[in-house]
Amino acid sequence: MRTLKNGGSLTKRENVIYSVATLKIAERGFIVAIAFLLLIAASCVPYRPRPISAEHGMDDFEARRLAGAEISAYLQSRPETAPWPPSSWDLRALTLAAMYYSPDLDVARAQWGTAQAGRITAGERPNPAANIVMGYNSTSPVSEVTPWIPEAALEIPIETAGKRGYRIAEARHLSEAARLNILSVAWDVRSRLRRAFLDLFSARETEKLQNAQLSYQAESLKILEAQWAAGEASFYDVAQARIGHDGTKLAVLEAAEQRARALIALAGAVGVPVQALDDLKFSFDGLLDVRADLPSGEIRRRALMNRADILGALAQYEAAQSALRLEVAKQYPDISLGPGWQLDQTDNKWALGLSLILPLLNRNKGPIAEAEARRQESAFQFLALQTKVIEQIDAAVAGCRSTLEKAKIADALLTNLKKQEAAAKIRHELGEISKSELLGIQLELAASSLARLEALVRAQQAVGELENAIQSPLDLKDWILTSPRIK
Repeated sequence: MRTLKNGGSLTKRENVIYSVATLKIAERGFIVAIAFLLLIAASCVPYRPRPISAEHGMDDFEARRLAGAEISAYLQSRPETAPWPPSSWDLRALTLAAMYYSPDLDVARAQWGTAQAGRITAGERPNPAANIVMGYNSTSPVSEVTPWIPEAALEIPIETAGKRGYRIAEARHLSEAARLNILSVAWDVRSRLRRAFLDLFSARETEKLQNAQLSYQAESLKILEAQWAAGEASFYDVAQARIGHDGTKLAVLEAAEQRARALIALAGAVGVPVQALDDLKFSFDGLLDVRADLPSGEIRRRALMNRADILGALAQYEAAQSALRLEVAKQYPDISLGPGWQLDQTDNKWALGLSLILPLLNRNKGPIAEAEARRQESAFQFLALQTKVIEQIDAAVAGCRSTLEKAKIADALLTNLKKQEAAAKIRHELGEISKSELLGIQLELAASSLARLEALVRAQQAVGELENAIQSPLDLKDWILTSPRIK
């Protein structure tokens, strides 16, 4: 006979039954725990490999075309871009292609995806912990029912002081800053594209005008050489004409090289190989005229209200605010509830524990001070950026007005020379002036055309700097600003 704690007694058979029952309870608990772990494992997100290789990336890049099936299907599905491909490629059409192909935008979109995933992380609640313990009473007397003592306990963490909400708010602001960074990168892509497009226009027009100038110089040189042979012109005049002719020939070669470089830069800005631009018909009509009305007050306000980097800096500041709130909330300790159960020799015993960290030695003052410093740094970064933008706008407006005035003067001079050329052609046909005199006027017209082109290009460069300062096209009504695609 064996004696129980309450004074009763058990036979050997009953003692064995209780021991077996205790072991079965422990075994069932173990089976339940294993099943629970398997259920959790089945709901986990699996790893999916996505290998990349330099060879595959190169093949994909070389296969890109502006009229490819993928980009055509994407852009034709958008009513503002149909039909695609366009008959001629202007800055707007090339910008749409760059928004699709640009690798810089792909990186910015991926960074936004990372920030959005951070919002999921910030909103997750801490998991409870389970403890299963099998105890053994090695000093139990012979009268004990069984020496085995199974025990199970839970630890349920509870966040206090709104920490989860502050964490979510910080992640939300960081995600917004990453989204705005896409717009900022998109504008950088458009800026590089416009600069390359303008360089291509300048090189093409320069090459065309210099070829015309070279033709006039060759004809004039032929006349001078004939006059020199007849003793009617000096060798100095012939030598000067030859030097000018050879210099223009070198300038034509330089313009052809600049055209090739501009085409490569344009392809890089779009995100396609240079072969994708072969046989394309470009339209430079949008670069032949520049806007003269530049209200600085309106432009400054538009930039300060709508520039993506300014809005992103504000989002970064709000994220710093939320981070500071989170560190302040961490002064208040989290609570951990610990319910537990124990089978002590046929006796069911329940317990409820409560644990928390006592803020006696560490009141989170260091992280709070760091968060306050980061908030102040973020505020100063915003103010510095705002000041820089205002300076950029003022300088761009002043430069734009100056170059526009020069372009107007060059236009007036060119118009006057064109009238003189037309009159000179009539006089030459009537025999009133010689061929040399007509060629002299035509050479002067070619030089004036080159000067006018240089003034126009500088004016367009100034307009580009102004657009960069406000991060918006001046002809905004002709542009449809849509969010870049997400791959």
